[in-house]
Amino acid sequence: MKPTLFTFTDGELEKFITDMGQPKFRARQIRDWLNRGAPDFASMKNIPDALRHDLDSVAQTLPLRIVKKLESSDGETTKFLLELNDGEQIECVLMRTTYGNSVCVSSQAGCAMGCKFCASTLLGLKRNLTSDEIYAQILVAQWELRRDRASDKPIRPNGDANNGDVSHIVIMGTGEPLQNTENVIGFIERANTDMGIGWRRITVSTCGIVPGIERLIEWGRPINLAISLHAPTDELRSQIMPINNRYKLSDVLDAAWRFTDLHNRQLMIEYILLGKKDENGDTVLYNATPEYAEKLSDLLRGKNCMVNLIPWNAVDERDFASPSGNAVHRFQDILIKNGIHTRIRRERGTDIGSACGQLRLNNAKK
Repeated sequence: MKPTLFTFTDGELEKFITDMGQPKFRARQIRDWLNRGAPDFASMKNIPDALRHDLDSVAQTLPLRIVKKLESSDGETTKFLLELNDGEQIECVLMRTTYGNSVCVSSQAGCAMGCKFCASTLLGLKRNLTSDEIYAQILVAQWELRRDRASDKPIRPNGDANNGDVSHIVIMGTGEPLQNTENVIGFIERANTDMGIGWRRITVSTCGIVPGIERLIEWGRPINLAISLHAPTDELRSQIMPINNRYKLSDVLDAAWRFTDLHNRQLMIEYILLGKKDENGDTVLYNATPEYAEKLSDLLRGKNCMVNLIPWNAVDERDFASPSGNAVHRFQDILIKNGIHTRIRRERGTDIGSACGQLRLNNAKK
């Protein structure tokens, strides 16, 4: 396997280049291109053609490559299927919004959590990603944004978008970030230091790994925390999220409140709204009934949180259905009536299967 120059230290890169008979300053030029996310040596325009050719034969730039790129019809969402050096595949999603350019990254190849509504876990967990592999996903998105600016493609006005670069990160893609906590922390530290992305523009989403939340508390950085809750009772949550058999709702939320209290941050509660098909083929509500809305209100009342309601994005292999728009709004109305700050997540990239794990799963079927 060719060495990946992105993972080299500056000293290692300089030695690699001088061993090829090149002057030291070429290493600095190459490092600059690597930090921009150059996908190959042909992109390094200020490097001599002969050196680019030689480098291509003995090395590679990033620890991953694009296998497939899909763009939504509105041009706001780009989804990447990426292949790692060992052949494992992951996904990341670039979302161009009015508040900035947000990238959703994966932290594992696959997932071991077994949530019954999710595509990411269907192929099981293959391995944790390194901090370099997580960071490289940001660079893929950054390179895409720079391609936007160099082309005739209209750029969405987003004045708070860090000059059109990546401005927000959500670690909410394939995998459970807090099963890979140290590499995730290393990635976040680097994104803050090297890319200047503020702590408060970075969100870690977990299904409730309590020791991982405790580690974030110990780490002490004021990032955002999101809890994938999806049910307001232990009985219901255990049916759809096996992790609840290990970490009960009260333990998860207790750790989450301590984290948010430490930084005076609002806790994000993720709640996928699910339906089921009855014997007549009609959709009936599963975790999206008015009764569960009341129970969720009781659980969160008076807390500094925001509930993000997510209508389920259909996965063929899963035995659920999307509730009607009326059911979704009725659930929201009950939360609002009970003083719970809530919103319905805007669906992005539905025409390209942007739900977590779908692209990877569909590619594996071929």
